[in-house]
Amino acid sequence: MITPRFSCSQTEASVLVKIYCPSVRASDVEINVDETLFSVHINPYFLRLNFPHPLIEDDASAAAYDPSSGYLTVTLTKQTSGLEFKDLDLLAKLLAPRPPREAVTQPLIEVLRSSDNSLLDEDEELAARTQELSLSQEQEEILHAAENDWQLPQTLPESLPPLQTSARCRYGFLDMHSGYFVHIEHVENEVNELGADAETCAPSERRRRRLKHEDEKWDEEHYMADFADDEYIRELIAWPNPLTTSAEQFQYTEKENMAMLRLPRKEYLPTVEQTHELYLTLLTILFSYAYDVRTTQHEPTPESAWTIASLTPAFSALDPPPYAPSSRGPLSLSVDELEVTFAASYRRSLSFPLYRSWALAEACRIDVARLLAGGKRMVTRCLLELKEILEHHDVYYVYSKVWVEDLCVWTVAYSDDAVLEGLGKSIEAMAMKKAMVGWDLEELEGLTREDADHGPDSDDESEDEIERMLPAPL
Repeated sequence: MITPRFSCSQTEASVLVKIYCPSVRASDVEINVDETLFSVHINPYFLRLNFPHPLIEDDASAAAYDPSSGYLTVTLTKQTSGLEFKDLDLLAKLLAPRPPREAVTQPLIEVLRSSDNSLLDEDEELAARTQELSLSQEQEEILHAAENDWQLPQTLPESLPPLQTSARCRYGFLDMHSGYFVHIEHVENEVNELGADAETCAPSERRRRRLKHEDEKWDEEHYMADFADDEYIRELIAWPNPLTTSAEQFQYTEKENMAMLRLPRKEYLPTVEQTHELYLTLLTILFSYAYDVRTTQHEPTPESAWTIASLTPAFSALDPPPYAPSSRGPLSLSVDELEVTFAASYRRSLSFPLYRSWALAEACRIDVARLLAGGKRMVTRCLLELKEILEHHDVYYVYSKVWVEDLCVWTVAYSDDAVLEGLGKSIEAMAMKKAMVGWDLEELEGLTREDADHGPDSDDESEDEIERMLPAPL
């Protein structure tokens, strides 16, 4: 079946679904409405949408097909007239499966076989009786201790390490993926920091290697040179980012709508802790995107995929946040945790790309805050563009497969506008300190200023004067 192009709009009492299905017979159309679930089948097209509020079929409902344009327009009546249906422009959210009526709060266990003591053989029965006897003796000791007010020693049981049934370690969105880097040694993946061990590195080892590689790539002279000669960097910082400065009403383009239709139809059941980690990872990806947008002035280059992949720890080292334990609840993102997350992105922006400037990193952080202020619509637009950049690269498309594609679906269907907007306000109000990255930036900047204040010494001036007096070469 083919998922057709479609768009949705609404009036005070109805929802209108406009479906592009050319060269079909209108008499074959099958339409079904089940509370919030709407489906239409007209061979070879099938569309199923999940709306936020119930719909009904009544005398006001209708379907009209225009063979000249190829559009089928279905009018559905709202069960509650006047109720606003939000997010009708988020097509991927409408295509997402309907969530279960009762949320699953704990893993479900299937009992494969049950047996009682009557079916045990003699040895097993003897072992069971011995265990019962030892338990009854232990209970008597506990009761006797309670009568005499004895203080029995108590210790918390040690937590068991996670069970590993394979030498491979999973990675990517919700740790759903593996196998993408099996033959990495035969691929020109310049951003991969784990080498041939990408499939077997434990999370702690990934982080250790990432930090080590950042320290090795850190170049004091490069940073000082960019600090001293920052004319072009100041131009990049002053450039007005159209994504954050445009006052036009937000509306997806036809290209973006088609990109959302091509997203996979998946349902995710992340835990509260995993949702917490997804929001933090989203921040690091948006920072890398904001850096590329600002340094290319929103005109991606052949190097854009490398820049984005290099600056994102979840891509280059398969090391997503959190980078520090949360001091608050799983859904509460503290300022300290946000600072640690951005410090990781700052480190990479000061170690790998062409322009290495603290002021530029600060401008990218403000860009991230203002993108988040646009809610899931703006964030989805950024992720779709980033996805296209990665997928057009022969090597780095893999990071779209293991991270960005699923993150697009999750952002549209599961992220919360209130959380995103709250993050934007917190990030814009943050005061990042240069000591957070672990390098002596302030000392290097001070040395650069001193060198600029002194100017060229007399010996250098004399040598320049002598060179000017020499005859030009033939």
